[in-house]
Formats: sequence, structure tokens, C-alpha cells
Amino acid sequence: VASSWASGKKDAGAFDATDEHFKGRHRLAEVSGPACKILQGERTALNIISRCSGIATHAKQLVDMKCRHGWHGEIAATRKITPGFRLMEKYAVVVGGASPHRMNVSDMTMLKDNHCWAFGDIKAMVEKARSACGFSSKIEVECQSLAEAIEAASAGAEIVMLDNFPPSEAKAAAAKLKEQFPRGLTIEVSGGLTMETAPSFFSEHTDVLSF
Repeated sequence: VASSWASGKKDAGAFDATDEHFKGRHRLAEVSGPACKILQGERTALNIISRCSGIATHAKQLVDMKCRHGWHGEIAATRKITPGFRLMEKYAVVVGGASPHRMNVSDMTMLKDNHCWAFGDIKAMVEKARSACGFSSKIEVECQSLAEAIEAASAGAEIVMLDNFPPSEAKAAAAKLKEQFPRGLTIEVSGGLTMETAPSFFSEHTDVLSF
């Protein structure tokens, strides 16, 4: 990212999100005002743009990799963001071609391991959550084993997350879940995923890899 730009290039208004668009230097924004104020905000603005550019680049690399392997599923961002930067970082993920996952906690009812441990019963927990969120909100349950995933899906969770499963176990569990729940169940795999390990998790039965 640079504050200057080469003449004759497309400007930001002609953004087309193709590889060709990002070759060379391009104008990202025009800023006018008192020089002292511009200089006060310049470095902060460039740091934010640089960070978001890095997120978008990494997301695109992951999406390109899944396309090379012919995997059908979605690459999703982590649900954890830098405080105060949610909108910018999630937008950067979208620019990179990946899924932003939830934008905030109200987008979906997500029951994590702490909820499971505190409640003590996955089936009752999912049913209680459904009574609170209603039919219009999906429920996702973070599962530590295939048995937990089956219990969550049987209770009505639309999404089960296989958390910190080794690749072979994740693929085997996903296959069994899809066999038992062939319609409407989304399987997400999370934990321990990197650019290097991701291909070992690709499976026809897995729908989402979240990083």
C-alpha cells in the first residue's frame, strides 16, 4: 500500500476484484484538508489499510488453494476480531473472497464448550436455546467428539463445529454425520488450521473450514 499512485491506472471507483486490478499501484482514497491534520492521521490510516490488505490477501490465498483442490466448501474467518475493528476486518475477509462468519453474536446462536460444560446436557441446552432464539436463528454447537456432534444434531442444531479434531478424525466424523443427517446439517471444522494443514481437512462431507 502506498500513498502515491501511478497515473493511467484504474481508480477506486473502477474496483473489479480481479487479479489484474491489483497489479501495480492504485489510488485507494483522496484526502483533503489542513496538512497538519492529514499528517496526524496518515500513519494510522496506512496501518489500518495495510492490516486489512494483509487479511484480504491471506483470505484470497486460502480461497485460491481450496479452488485448486476442487473443494466445494467455504473458507471462513475466525470469529475473533481486533476490538474496534470488526467492520473493517470482516470486510477485508469478504474482499478476499472468504466468508466473514458471524458479524456479531446476534447473527446466530453459538453454543461453545463452556456453555456445554456449564449446562451439562447438550440436548437440553439446544432445546433451551431454541426456546429463546426461536425458529429464525440458527444454532451452532461446538463439539469435542463425534458423540457430542450427534447429540447436538439430534437435538436440532443446524450447524455442528468439530473443534480441534485431527484431519483423519474430522473427515471420518463428518462422513458419519452426513450419513446420519443427510439434509440440512452444516459441518464446520475449526482449530489447528493453517495454510499448510488445510488441504488435509478438505472433504466432500465438510462444509466450512474456519481459521
